[in-house]
Amino acid sequence: MTRPLRVDGTRLVDSSGTPVLLRGIGLGGWMNMENFITGYPATESQQRRALRKVLGPAAYEAFFDTFLTGFFGPDDAAYLASLGLNAIRIPFSYKHFEDDDRPFELKEEGFRQLDRVVRLCADAGIYSILDLHAVPGRQNQHWHSDNPTHWAEFWNHRHFQDRVVRLWEALADRYRDDPWVAGYNPVNEPADPSGEVIGPFYQRLATAIRAIDPAHVLFLDGNRYSTDFSMFTDVPENTVFTAHDYALPGIAAASEYPGVTRGKYFDRGLVEKTFLERTEFMRSTGTPIWIGEFGPVYTGDPAQDAARYQLLQDQLDIYAEHDASWTLWTYKDIGLQGLVHARPESPYLQRIRPFLAKKQRLGADSWGGNDAGVRHILAPIEQLFAEEFPDHDPYPWGQRQWINVLVRNILLAEPLVDQFAACFEGVDESQARTLAESFTFANCVQRDPLADLLREHLRTH
Repeated sequence: MTRPLRVDGTRLVDSSGTPVLLRGIGLGGWMNMENFITGYPATESQQRRALRKVLGPAAYEAFFDTFLTGFFGPDDAAYLASLGLNAIRIPFSYKHFEDDDRPFELKEEGFRQLDRVVRLCADAGIYSILDLHAVPGRQNQHWHSDNPTHWAEFWNHRHFQDRVVRLWEALADRYRDDPWVAGYNPVNEPADPSGEVIGPFYQRLATAIRAIDPAHVLFLDGNRYSTDFSMFTDVPENTVFTAHDYALPGIAAASEYPGVTRGKYFDRGLVEKTFLERTEFMRSTGTPIWIGEFGPVYTGDPAQDAARYQLLQDQLDIYAEHDASWTLWTYKDIGLQGLVHARPESPYLQRIRPFLAKKQRLGADSWGGNDAGVRHILAPIEQLFAEEFPDHDPYPWGQRQWINVLVRNILLAEPLVDQFAACFEGVDESQARTLAESFTFANCVQRDPLADLLREHLRTH
């Protein structure tokens, strides 16, 4: 019987002992939606509540049923395989598997959706990495854990932790005999401010998973959004530690590469130095390196995007030189970062286009947005805090980012939710399905320069 991948020193190997480098992409925005990926403001749960109110139950269900089925299908798996990719990281929210008002009662529908994509990828020769991206109580301070606040309460309540352990026990039981599941990524980008809970929780979770499935690899994110590995004091068997490696020139609004971004000169040497710092724990322990997320966003400006493709090329070459596995972020969206994106003339984008302009002007998205339109609001607040609270250094990224989260991504984003939902007033079930079909592969376009870059890199490495 074919067995799952396993860790052999610094490498992942298959059941025959042949080394395997996982080189793939993340399926962001599918079973864990994100605002910049599909256009809504704030969090997935806030969007869903507002859309249910505007659409009504029937049209709401029609939209999301069609969206979940159409966002990734056989054509998507075949396309990824055609590029030479062999892995997909599948983010999902606990809310597909459990309702908050019925904790510990697991829903079969979430498992069926996950089964479908795992099987599609397996049929195309692609490994799946299962990634719990949003947990009860939220494991970090930002929108992608479906967090409407800036507090990560997961680390404060045993009840939330118990629910995650129970979910992973069920996932391990379901996939323990599947060799096309490369492994389990139990918690995406954890951010435990104390740094005292995450280590014991990981130990407890690993023990629970291994009691059911001792064979599959565990892919463990470091603390502080997978950049801090100080909580690890030993190396559990069959474990890969995963770093996230976003490079500032690829995500900052005003950037150059090579060149100066936010007062620092970035070139290939600095990009490699940062990668080595982020993966020092893996190299010091002789364990495989997996970059779970990385990749630039694209601006539409040919010169700036050419620089970002060069940055991505340099990162991929660095990873190849250090035998690092990777999954690029992200596969499909409305045009900011995806390898594939909805057509600008699609029914969905046509309907929300005026709203997107307002959201961009207000800088309501943390990822891909900027504060140019609200500097007159932010500047006096930043000055006040610098004068009155100069030693205030909030977790995880300091004072300026903390102010941005509170003002742009919560204060301004939350009232935008109802304005987004208003774009869908009067939509019936049939129209809802048509809008969701904007995300099917047949109705999307490929980002050809990115596809060509990936195809060539995988052909030559």
